[in-house]
Amino acid sequence: MSLKLSAFSVLSALSLLSACAKIEPPPGGPPDITPPSLVATRPESLAQLPKFSGEVEFRFDEVVSEGSSPNTGLGTGDLEKLIILSPAVRFPHVHWRRTRITVKPAEGWKPNRVYRVELLPGVTDLRRNRSKDGTVLTFTTGAPLPDRRLQGLVVDWSTNRPAPQALVEALLEPDSLPYRALTDSAGRFSFGPLPRGEYLVRGIIDENHDSRPGDREAFDSLRVTTKDTTTRVGELWTFVHDTSAARIRTVTVADSVSATVELNQSLDPRQRLAAAAVSLRLLPDSTPVRVMSILPKPLDDSLNAKAAAARDTTAKDTTARARPGLREVTPRDTTRAREDA
Repeated sequence: MSLKLSAFSVLSALSLLSACAKIEPPPGGPPDITPPSLVATRPESLAQLPKFSGEVEFRFDEVVSEGSSPNTGLGTGDLEKLIILSPAVRFPHVHWRRTRITVKPAEGWKPNRVYRVELLPGVTDLRRNRSKDGTVLTFTTGAPLPDRRLQGLVVDWSTNRPAPQALVEALLEPDSLPYRALTDSAGRFSFGPLPRGEYLVRGIIDENHDSRPGDREAFDSLRVTTKDTTTRVGELWTFVHDTSAARIRTVTVADSVSATVELNQSLDPRQRLAAAAVSLRLLPDSTPVRVMSILPKPLDDSLNAKAAAARDTTAKDTTARARPGLREVTPRDTTRAREDA
């Protein structure tokens, strides 16, 4: 039996074979464990673009993952969580373009402003290799190029420890334009370049990780003016603000000359109370007792431990009476008061 194929049939078969062909890496090669690498940004950093109207682009050397949560302009998408755009009140438009991530303000680019677009670490490829590096792109839409930097430390008051990944928001007066950044693993921040001027700087424990201050999120603030190239803000001790004063919760007698006062709220760890701020009376006849000191508990314990060690190295004096030392309140909510013996 013989078969006869027309030229049209042969060309059709070849077309089908080429359409179904797939280019894949040769089998048996080493697995890809390299995270996506940033190869270019658009526009260039520190560019002056008075009529800029396009999108900021972060271009990678391979296709990146869009993530499992969609980017809908609510700040909840996987890619949206990796972008901090300043200054902006609303969440920006963030789009996945295979090898590119694009960003644009929801309200559009405003003239004569300094814009700061930060890409956080965490971009992954299709094999879930995660980038550990981020980048910052700064440009202007007509404003002078920025040359100022803010540095400081954010501390979580409730734990008395530095706050890693805390939100830092610097509001540029008089328009309250918000510039945002995150602290590092040691609670420190150093971000810029920023425009010159007066700032209200806030350190915020960003519990929901939306890069926005929440109504019940702990924060502290300080007003600074960028007179020098680098402005040191200092320490920001974050706590939940309310309108009610601290109240005594419990009083525990430690020994014959001291007591620990626990409060229902944290106190300013930098605050020092005078001994006259405490009234102490001896029952049942309410005889006034003079208070020698009232200090945070860790400081009081430290001072009294040293005093006790010094006394242990000397001979006992049976005629001597114990002199008042220092006892204290934790930066959270306890205070040690010591009376005159």
